[in-house]
Amino acid sequence: MKNTYFLDMMRAQEKWRLEDSINLLPSENMSSPQVRALLSSDFGHRYTLPINAEYAGEFMENSYRGTKLTTEVELKAEECAKQVFKAKHACVQPMGGHIAAMITIVSTTKRGDTLCAIPPENGGYDGYGQSYIPDILGLSSFTLPFDNGAYTLDTEAAAVAIRQKKPRLVILGASLILFPYDMKPVKEACEEAGSTLVYDGSHVMGLIAGGEFQRPLKEGADILYGSTHKSFFGPQGGLIVTDSDAMNAEIRKNLTWRIVDNVHWNRVAALGQALLEFQKFGPAYAKQVIRNSRRLGKELKERGVPIMFEEQGFSSSHQLLMDAKEIRAIYGVGINDFSVRLEKSNLIIDSVARLGTSEITRLGVKEKHLPELADIFAEAASGKNVKKKVKAFRDQFQMDFRFR
Repeated sequence: MKNTYFLDMMRAQEKWRLEDSINLLPSENMSSPQVRALLSSDFGHRYTLPINAEYAGEFMENSYRGTKLTTEVELKAEECAKQVFKAKHACVQPMGGHIAAMITIVSTTKRGDTLCAIPPENGGYDGYGQSYIPDILGLSSFTLPFDNGAYTLDTEAAAVAIRQKKPRLVILGASLILFPYDMKPVKEACEEAGSTLVYDGSHVMGLIAGGEFQRPLKEGADILYGSTHKSFFGPQGGLIVTDSDAMNAEIRKNLTWRIVDNVHWNRVAALGQALLEFQKFGPAYAKQVIRNSRRLGKELKERGVPIMFEEQGFSSSHQLLMDAKEIRAIYGVGINDFSVRLEKSNLIIDSVARLGTSEITRLGVKEKHLPELADIFAEAASGKNVKKKVKAFRDQFQMDFRFR
């Protein structure tokens, strides 16, 4: 193997994904050159314990020297997160959205407790199912009633279930999330049942940060957490915010040597930079993401692609949902093979029938560009190889990582 193998692969990856393809994955986004520079900086070499750890019975600001700048970066990133999410407390230490979820669950439950969440078959996160995080932590779980017709939580039925079963923890948010929840009845039920209400915003953190979709903390959530690399355009990682002093104290207690040790300070610095960028143009970006979802849904539907929920405007988030059964009926292949077919033309989608508009919005794509993109998508869906058209479309927005 050549000693330049991985550098060569990096160049090939960047040419393919940053120059030649169009990314419609809802789970990915594109960070700025400044964020990417911080990820490759000296911060990435350094190792330190989180601030204010206790070691061998002695309370210390930090057990490593040479960390004064990483300490400052952590504090500044938390301040930026508090400002962006309008929260009293923020924690930037989780290494990912899944880790943020585990920290939150550990901080709000004890063994033998019960949690509930959106059903996985309706887009909920599989990790909240009994065989996964609950099993590891000695919890039991059940799913909340869901309205498939409106593709959102069945709020009234969920409130009844919460009052009857009295779970210790109620988790809203999902991996497939098209429309916001009516949180007020759920919050009222949680208060009566003694349940903690949290919101997994992994997919919609960028929209929430931009003031769109919904405002979970203001609408009743005790904690908001999630990933920082989906609709949020930061590095891969996680974030937790809350207005509760007590919740923040529990979260902090469950960090060092419980779920977190070193937190990768290049990621924290990069997250801080992304938060600064959100302060500058996050609201405009979030609005455009949603406009692009609705327009792309309309254009694809008109070209025969089975995008669901037309009567609801297709989406209020960065995601669209295709009807997998109709994909097979129309195009003669299942959804996995359909995604493979599109990838041959450098159109990148997932194999669970979702489309996402976050990354194309970051590139500067607006509604006026979406009829052309829908034409290209429909051709590729029919089995034509349209790499040249994909490349020509992509070249219109080449390497501009800012939203303008």
